[in-house]
Amino acid sequence: MKIIVLDGYAMNPGDLSWNWLEKYGTFTVFDRTETRQAVERIGNADAVLVNKVPITEDVMHSCPDLRYVGVNATGYNVVDIACAHKRGITVTNVPGYSTSAVAQQVFAFILSFSNRIKEHSDSVFAGDWLTCPDFTYWKTPLCELEGKTLGIFGFGAIGKKTAVIAQAFGMRVLCHTRRKEAAQEVPGVLYCTKEELFAQSDFISLHCPLTDETKHLINNKIIALMKKTSVLINTARGALIDEEALQKALVKGQIAGFAADVISEEPMTQNNPLLRAPNTLLTPHIAWASLETRKRLMNIVENNLKLFLSGNPQNVV
Repeated sequence: MKIIVLDGYAMNPGDLSWNWLEKYGTFTVFDRTETRQAVERIGNADAVLVNKVPITEDVMHSCPDLRYVGVNATGYNVVDIACAHKRGITVTNVPGYSTSAVAQQVFAFILSFSNRIKEHSDSVFAGDWLTCPDFTYWKTPLCELEGKTLGIFGFGAIGKKTAVIAQAFGMRVLCHTRRKEAAQEVPGVLYCTKEELFAQSDFISLHCPLTDETKHLINNKIIALMKKTSVLINTARGALIDEEALQKALVKGQIAGFAADVISEEPMTQNNPLLRAPNTLLTPHIAWASLETRKRLMNIVENNLKLFLSGNPQNVV
């Protein structure tokens, strides 16, 4: 079997190994591949491992030997699934590998707003404590999480993990999800309507998929429901947010803050309005990127390929 990895650098920038592929055939790993290079690089390969390079109908038509596409991620919208099914190409993904890591990122954001560690550490190193007449001072308001309300929009595995962590901090947890009964799967979580969630929550964390219904979920109408003291967090998909509307709301002080690990176009472009948004934290899609998480990801990627070759594929989409 001939195996091509089209964009391996994101999952493995050098601290993991691709040598396990030797067990299954010959392989070539490309750190990055532009869309126009995909056909040439796949060529007569039997299997492709991919993260963000589009595997379109044209690519599949031009690479007739292709039998397997392993997506090194949970989302698989980079593959034309209908065409793959028609051509008998098996496509797999990796669900659930980053649940703990993403929930951890949510609370890294929440604690950044509640405790303001970086601002106060910077102040100390700038000499402010050396000249302070008191044993203590604070540069910004601080808040205790116990008793605050966290609203979780979307209640899959990551949403549930986030709820459990929030409860450990003594937070009240609300959720809104298409499957109302899912709220009962984490004791103490209260189901509410979308409008109630945005109106009542002190922190709001988005964990829903991107669909036609959820695109620009965060818009002027929803922002108007939110408390001026509320903080919005997005670790799901960038296009859930109308970025222009949110930037204007932050400038006007309609909400207190925003944090995101994802934006509408990645990598970021200079004209993204969030670069001009106050009280905003942005990280470059790193919630999934811890070494432990990427090891788990790679192990599942290997197992997906192994089971495909054995005739018992898993995680098929």
